[in-house]
Amino acid sequence: MSEFYSEKDLQREVTELQGKSATAARLFDIRRIIGGLFVVYGVIVTIAGFTASDADIDKAEGVNINLWTGLGMLLLGVFFLVWLKLRPAAPPPPGVEPEDDERVE
Repeated sequence: MSEFYSEKDLQREVTELQGKSATAARLFDIRRIIGGLFVVYGVIVTIAGFTASDADIDKAEGVNINLWTGLGMLLLGVFFLVWLKLRPAAPPPPGVEPEDDERVE
């Protein structure tokens, strides 16, 4: 086997790595995590609000607090996910490494 790569092979490998970096940047975007958690918890709390008894509602001064809180959480989660869809995160530019002042050479 040859240990030498052609320019075309190197360019293809760089392109693949850039694609993987962009995918990782989008996957771990904090808006996806926050939005997903709020949607999941919002569904759970909304279901609890639909199944609330009269005694539970009376405890909350006549307001079905689980239902309203769950719907608010759902709206916030959907907001974060729509924001992520409309304004996706740009991957870091290639070749730029973060500066670390404490690094010893």
